[in-house]
Amino acid sequence: MRNILFLCTGNSARSIMAEAYMNHAGRGRWRAYSAGSKPVGAPNPLALTTLTAHDVDVGEPRSKSWDEFAAPGAPPLDVVVTVCDNAAAETCPVWPTRPGSSPPRKLHWSFPDPAAAEGSDADRRAVFESVFGAIAARIDRFLAEERA
Repeated sequence: MRNILFLCTGNSARSIMAEAYMNHAGRGRWRAYSAGSKPVGAPNPLALTTLTAHDVDVGEPRSKSWDEFAAPGAPPLDVVVTVCDNAAAETCPVWPTRPGSSPPRKLHWSFPDPAAAEGSDADRRAVFESVFGAIAARIDRFLAEERA
């Protein structure tokens, strides 16, 4: 089982959706986590609604600091993925690794922030749906590349 951490600034939408979808699509091979550099305190309800609409188990998500994953006892990370441009530009903590292994592979996948969407409820839901679709497609491609 390999561990992957999805990072965003607020840890409320993109990283939450990526964590849940990776745990769904990569079940048995990957364990996903998410965190933020400046967590907002709670997952965005539309992120959870979007996941549920796609039959993706949301588990018990919470908005948390990336410091949890740099602390002693944190799971060793194989891959760290930033899913927003702000988090990609920040200096990340030093991540724990498995004994004798190298630091985690770092990737950046840029997705627009669905939490910033404006308009009607239907408009906002459509933005979440679009961003989730992009995240799911990118994770599916990552999993296919990892199998090859």
